[in-house]
Amino acid sequence: MRLTALFSTLLLAAILPAAQAETRIVENYVDVSAYPLSEAQYEAWIRLQTGLMRDFDDICGDTFCEGEYSNIQSLRYRCSVHRDNGRIGMCAWMFAASNEEISPSTGAVNVSQQGFWRCVTPLVKGTTIEQLIQALDVDEPLYAPLPGTSESVMDGLIDCL
Repeated sequence: MRLTALFSTLLLAAILPAAQAETRIVENYVDVSAYPLSEAQYEAWIRLQTGLMRDFDDICGDTFCEGEYSNIQSLRYRCSVHRDNGRIGMCAWMFAASNEEISPSTGAVNVSQQGFWRCVTPLVKGTTIEQLIQALDVDEPLYAPLPGTSESVMDGLIDCL
């Protein structure tokens, strides 16, 4: 009986570390803000985000903001970056909107529809954050070709919104 208990204990001691290693979550991706960029690259990243929002605001009324939702708002543009090699996991631009109506009898503001979108940027696999920043550090980043493709961030919005 003691030999069986000893054998079981040794077997568990050998199996558990391997099983725990398989269930351990590897955290390879971080937000761009946690990735080590040079000061110039970080400033370009901020310009890129600001430029995307400006470009969207400039076209919203004539494009995406004409239908059900006249008040689509850009929330944030985020990218996940592999902490070791700078390759982008995904870039997504979040938007929200609503359709409100005033009740003439009560004065209440009623929300009849709400919308939320996560628009993925159509990046070529293997694109690095440095390549993206360089490609979109232009006057109108919404329309600039993404690295390794003729598509733009705008193409991602057309497919999404």
